[in-house]
Amino acid sequence: MKAPYFWSAGLDPSARDSAPMLRALLTPVSWLYLWGFRRKLARAVPERVSVPVICIGNVTAGGTGKTPVAEAIRARITARGVRAATLSRGHGGREPGPLKVDTARHTFHDVGDEPLLLAATGEAWIGRDRAQGARAMEAAGVGAVLMDDGHQNPSLAKDFTFVVIDAAAPFGNGHVLPKGPLREPAASGLARADAVILMGDGPVPAAALQSGKPVLRARLEATGPAPAGPLVAFAGIGRPEKFLNSLKAAGGDIRDAVPYADHHPYTAGDLNFLRNLAKRDGARLITTSKDHVRLPPDIQPDVLVFPVKAVFEDAAALDALLAPLFKRAEP
Repeated sequence: MKAPYFWSAGLDPSARDSAPMLRALLTPVSWLYLWGFRRKLARAVPERVSVPVICIGNVTAGGTGKTPVAEAIRARITARGVRAATLSRGHGGREPGPLKVDTARHTFHDVGDEPLLLAATGEAWIGRDRAQGARAMEAAGVGAVLMDDGHQNPSLAKDFTFVVIDAAAPFGNGHVLPKGPLREPAASGLARADAVILMGDGPVPAAALQSGKPVLRARLEATGPAPAGPLVAFAGIGRPEKFLNSLKAAGGDIRDAVPYADHHPYTAGDLNFLRNLAKRDGARLITTSKDHVRLPPDIQPDVLVFPVKAVFEDAAALDALLAPLFKRAEP
């Protein structure tokens, strides 16, 4: 089998050679970004609501598995009889919120892809103003707010914060945006957290060990076997290779694979290109659940979905960390 497009694209040696120079040029921008972030934290006065607020965040720019983790934790809290709902910013959506996501009425153009995905399995809200969103949820009777992302947003007081780390690529090159993938230095981000969720296989990063915070292990697991027959995979998520690896591990016969940027809005040109790849290989198109909701409705039936879920190695340890909040949130 030929090397997939996924691995062969974008490997221009001259681009790799220029990377150190580019990082050097971006260093002052990273300093300015970090100064602004620290100033925002220092000046913030977080607003507190009466219901528990649990943040599922990270210290890198996407690709760690926050959304499946938020979905899994919401399900565990709901199973205890507490009305739990996620709160997302609604990245890429035109609605500012606060509002409860309705899969029958909203599209990703309205609320963003991740809230729409979360609304398919439970209660999900959006609010660009996180504090305003939490107040609206509280008024609507929500018993526990699960912030999907927001560790770097100080507007809403959190009762418990999980930092999700990808074990295969914990902190990238160790630099802050835009020089690297970090939203803030790993040490400071972990210092403000209450626990770490390490996704996938790999050693516990030194920064997580040094933080002294509890570390929970979890993994993304397919909800079923890969579809039979040849497949052309595509994904616009933080780390598309995670999707490809999961699909391979489930037995997928991948003939080609194409990565896109996180939250990529698929154009007619993109879809024509993908369909031509599939036709050439006698294959079917397959993508992630998050990508599927961004496809035009008339295209969705022609594209297979490969859903995954977050599974904790020690669910009892997760419950023990959340137990004090459950007592507070129980009706």
